[in-house]
Amino acid sequence: MRRLAYEAADAGLLSPDLATGIRRVKGVKKLGVRLGNWLTADEARRLWQAPDANTLKGKRDRAILAVLLACGLRRRELADLDFTHLQQREEHWAIVDLVGKGGHIRTVPVPCWVKATVDAWVAAAELETGKLFRCVCRAGKCWSDGVTEPLVWHVVKQYAGELGFKAVAPHDLRRSCAKLCHAAGGELEQIQFLLGHVSVQTTERYLGRKQRIRGAVNDRIGIEP
Repeated sequence: MRRLAYEAADAGLLSPDLATGIRRVKGVKKLGVRLGNWLTADEARRLWQAPDANTLKGKRDRAILAVLLACGLRRRELADLDFTHLQQREEHWAIVDLVGKGGHIRTVPVPCWVKATVDAWVAAAELETGKLFRCVCRAGKCWSDGVTEPLVWHVVKQYAGELGFKAVAPHDLRRSCAKLCHAAGGELEQIQFLLGHVSVQTTERYLGRKQRIRGAVNDRIGIEP
């Protein structure tokens, strides 16, 4: 029922407020703690390139997935993105003064290929001001003044499901961003800045790693006798 409401809101058949109200209906209580999932670089590339780039909705969905995967944004942060957030800093595009969880403000670097993907969506939708992402009706036209968190969730689940990534959720893209940055040689401190974590321990959990005692990093550092 929730998924149907998200699709109806995106297509202009249901108001975003009503769709959000449906989302608030509580389901069966689940026990346990979800550990999360991580995508490989190949899986992440396949995911953001899955939407049809020849349609307006496909351009938007590609941009949404690219921003989630490469910038590590939360659903709420992506839904709140405004044109004023995109600025150049140190000759590099960035999302500036992004208000995240707990009211913490950070600046998020935007890779060139992500900016190009967003530009393709913005140009096709003929947008210049206001929220960066909008709903797209079935007729292929842009409408509303923004998107909701449930819509972002549905975009991720739709294409992840089509690729067979059944258990992947939006926050898994944030985890994947952290792990891929680390695998590419990114410093833990810089990944912490990127994600906006107050504690570096939280960032370490996102990397899905724990301290290794056997074969420790300091066993062979070049000063052994």
